[in-house]
Amino acid sequence: MIKSKSFFCSDCGNSTSKWSGRCEACGAWNSISEQGGLSSGTGKSSLGNKKGAKVKLTNLATDEPSPKRTNSGINELDRVLGGGLVPAMAILVGGDPGIGKSTLLLQAAGSFANNGLETLYISGEEASGQIRMRAKRLGLNEAPVRLGAETNLRNILTTMAEEKPNLVIIDSIQTIWADTVESAPGSVSQVRAAAHELTNFGKRNGISVVLVGHVTKDGQIAGPRVIEHMVDTVLYFEGERGHQFRILRAVKNRFGPADEIGVFEMTGKGLSEVANPSALFLSERGKPSPGSIVFAGIEGTRPLLVELQALVAPTPHSQPRRAVIGWDNARLAMILAVLESRCNIPFTGHDVYLNVAGGMKISEPAADLAVATAILSALYNISLPAHTVVYGEISLSGAVRPVNQAENRLKEARKLGFSKAIAPRHEKQIDVKDIAVAKTDDLMSFVLDVFEGK
Repeated sequence: MIKSKSFFCSDCGNSTSKWSGRCEACGAWNSISEQGGLSSGTGKSSLGNKKGAKVKLTNLATDEPSPKRTNSGINELDRVLGGGLVPAMAILVGGDPGIGKSTLLLQAAGSFANNGLETLYISGEEASGQIRMRAKRLGLNEAPVRLGAETNLRNILTTMAEEKPNLVIIDSIQTIWADTVESAPGSVSQVRAAAHELTNFGKRNGISVVLVGHVTKDGQIAGPRVIEHMVDTVLYFEGERGHQFRILRAVKNRFGPADEIGVFEMTGKGLSEVANPSALFLSERGKPSPGSIVFAGIEGTRPLLVELQALVAPTPHSQPRRAVIGWDNARLAMILAVLESRCNIPFTGHDVYLNVAGGMKISEPAADLAVATAILSALYNISLPAHTVVYGEISLSGAVRPVNQAENRLKEARKLGFSKAIAPRHEKQIDVKDIAVAKTDDLMSFVLDVFEGK
């Protein structure tokens, strides 16, 4: 019998029947490698003539209880995980160097250990003595966390099998090497093999595994993208080094909502939770000034108010500059194009700068109207009235579209003392007391009403 073969992309895991220099799924070059496939029909495979065991099948309807979650005691971390740690959960945490990943996970390890979970912290980057120094600074030197400094995958799996912990933290997956793979630690094949073995071992033995991943200059987790498919949850730890705020964001979660965020503040004693991030992000905002707008956003299930700052200045160059921090550059170009084509407001001779205050990153389209308001405010040198929030999506036709969870946005604004909102028209009446909503259908009408006093 001819053995069936298949070729897999090391970046995205896509399979093809023949080799090619470029992956058709993700576009990566020289990432296709050959792997023996399974034959069909007889139970035999290219791995040998031994017949495999039949898979145990069950129904969707079951009386089995849902897995019991364990809270860490860190509310912001539990929120991002979807309510706590699930047994045999595989988590991948990525972030820029020095952003605080190891600090966060050491604090999490101490909290889980204090709540009764047998916790192992395996470091491939630091010695145990260095981790103890950080734990002492964080006030965790009495936490029942067991430390280890190891990079050999076989030794780590043997330790997990003998110790039988509930939670294992691997810092980081790029330093782990398997002696069955002939390549250097950190290579695509090593990272993929180590992540596969650790997650499978954890699933079979009911051990939750947390893997720390390095990131590339583009902000993506280094190594094959297939690792993100292996794990249950992918978390990104974000923040600007010039700001003390840190954002823990879930981009994938099989046991909770994605795009949920937890907000932390970096202090001399580690990361502290921020119970009311809206108040903290707006704490340094002074009197209303041109270009300064408060956006009422939603991150996951949490309403969040952040300040958007815009600056529009004449440019002597033939190609005006567009600089964005905390928002999508392509989205800004679209908003400027709509303002030029639908509202006849030229920006060809102006540089446009946009910044999201506090190091926050915004991705939802509901920020379109707030960005347009900030740009127009800076262009006309006009300040919006105090205690005003803005939200709404702008289409290419110039229409202002409604967004989801409008009532939650307005309730959060009311709690912080905002009395007016510039928002799209809504199909149903929003019952939020003590706050007036200036409704608009068209971007041009919005420009005339707000900035020309008509």
